[in-house]
Amino acid sequence: MRSEYCGLVSRKHLGQTVTLCGWVHRRRDHGGVIFIDLRDREGLLQVVCDPDTPETFRTADALRNEFVIRVAGRVRGRPEGTVNPNLVSGEIEVLAKEIEILNPSLTPPFQMDDERLSENVRLEYRFLDLRRPQMQNNLRLRYRTAMAVRNFLDRHGFIDIETPMLTRSTPEGARDYLVPSRVYPGHFFALPQSPQLFKQLLMISGFDRYYQIVKCFRDEDLRADRQPEFTQIDIETSFLDQREITALMEELIRHVFKEVLDVDLPNPFPRMAYDEAMARYGSDKPDLRVPLTLTELTDVMRAVEFKVFRDAAQLKDGRVAALRVPQGGDLTRKEIDDYTEFVKIYGAKGLAYIKVNALEQGVAGLQSPILKFLPQAAVQAILERSGACDGDLIFFGADRAKVVNEALGALRVKIGHERGLAEAGWRPLWVLDFPMFEWDGEEKRWNAMHHPFTSPAEGHENLLGTDPGAARAIAHDMVLNGSEIGGGSVRIHRQDVQSKVFRALNIGPEEAEAKFGFLLQALQYGAPPHGGIAFGLDRIVTLMAGAESIRDMIAFPKTQRAQCLLTHAPNTVDEKQLRELHIRLRQVEPAQKA
Repeated sequence: MRSEYCGLVSRKHLGQTVTLCGWVHRRRDHGGVIFIDLRDREGLLQVVCDPDTPETFRTADALRNEFVIRVAGRVRGRPEGTVNPNLVSGEIEVLAKEIEILNPSLTPPFQMDDERLSENVRLEYRFLDLRRPQMQNNLRLRYRTAMAVRNFLDRHGFIDIETPMLTRSTPEGARDYLVPSRVYPGHFFALPQSPQLFKQLLMISGFDRYYQIVKCFRDEDLRADRQPEFTQIDIETSFLDQREITALMEELIRHVFKEVLDVDLPNPFPRMAYDEAMARYGSDKPDLRVPLTLTELTDVMRAVEFKVFRDAAQLKDGRVAALRVPQGGDLTRKEIDDYTEFVKIYGAKGLAYIKVNALEQGVAGLQSPILKFLPQAAVQAILERSGACDGDLIFFGADRAKVVNEALGALRVKIGHERGLAEAGWRPLWVLDFPMFEWDGEEKRWNAMHHPFTSPAEGHENLLGTDPGAARAIAHDMVLNGSEIGGGSVRIHRQDVQSKVFRALNIGPEEAEAKFGFLLQALQYGAPPHGGIAFGLDRIVTLMAGAESIRDMIAFPKTQRAQCLLTHAPNTVDEKQLRELHIRLRQVEPAQKA
């Protein structure tokens, strides 16, 4: 039916007869000659129909956008002045000898080259949206990326092994998607949040290098970089320490970027401790393209008159920090107010500032409503530590460290990009030396910062029972341009250490046995030292494409309300299905449409 793809026909086919299949992208009638832009997954090709072939001309006259057709014709060069250098097929056209309508089309709700579409319309007509050249390019990029990953891991001895989609519910930080069992009334499977425990069991089983490009599911609030179902590049290996694991994994990412984008990433990737990342950037996934950093002022502010700074500095987990904006003195009052509203998203109560007009004039050369509350020594420390210059503006955050870090960290990135301070290119980074646990103030208990199967750092095992907050983990996150694209760790391979971690998390022996008994048993049968990482494929290709949302890199994504507008899922089911599953529904309010 087809001899060539439209977008691959070129000068090498001159004089040949070709058969093409595709969609009518656009039809143009130029006074007796009809031009058809025929489109398939490889691109566009111009088809010419003239009255010398009356039957073909009549068929061409009946064509409309998105009709599916087959064209047979001769390849010839385009007339001088009509060459399109942006297309592979831009130097040629096909003189049609035969056109067959394989299927007509309704008038589509939008043009395939329209760039002003609402996302809801795109998702409702996703089968049409995916015909658009940008979406075709996105999914081809995703395919090439996945193939580059597979080829690299295959060459390095990794084996692709599938793990179950129906498993037991285990707490890993987010809510599970539950699947009721028909055979076991009142019992449920869970869709996996990750294959974490199964890949550890595969290491115990002797498959010392495993990988899987796998769907994972988390019932959590969604953002632009999250979906209820997402794709992980899941990797685990035995008998390698953290240095060897991270070296191999950054080699993988370098290979992928070179193979797919012809981009050379640094070798090696820089490394940064978690504490440094939080202190300097307010984030454990810092965007190193933005050169701005935070300045520590907590010690300076413990005795100042300004109550907002003093109270924050005296908190056990408080912090006062500054963010210097080079030449930010030209910010208007409205712009400062807008940034103040922005940091409130992250829990900040406000955003104090000082404008530096003339350093040589001392305090008189500064402008700020808070200056009268700060002693000379504190002001001098602010200027010296921040490295302020004439024309700069200094923002301040004062609150619990978590609030300050999130607010100023986000503000740093926003200002850096909005004011043209961000550098071009790719800035990868390993973040290491994470705390084992983080304190949950509401639940009054420790939670695992990564997951409860992460190994404590050497010499930190004894802290699990005495001072969990001081324990460090052998964990590693890969960050690229401010996005975490991969997270992993060296795992616990000894049953006694795993039990200590469970106790630190307030998981008693009975609960541990009920939830993780299979793992605790397996660890007693010669479990090897092992570790790994999971990369977010959706997030990686989103960065590579320069797309705004991972939804642009997924064939059939959900909305931010976890709905599929194409298939109208989730949907209700009939009473018979519910009875088979031994489920009775409570009265619920109708769900709002997206």
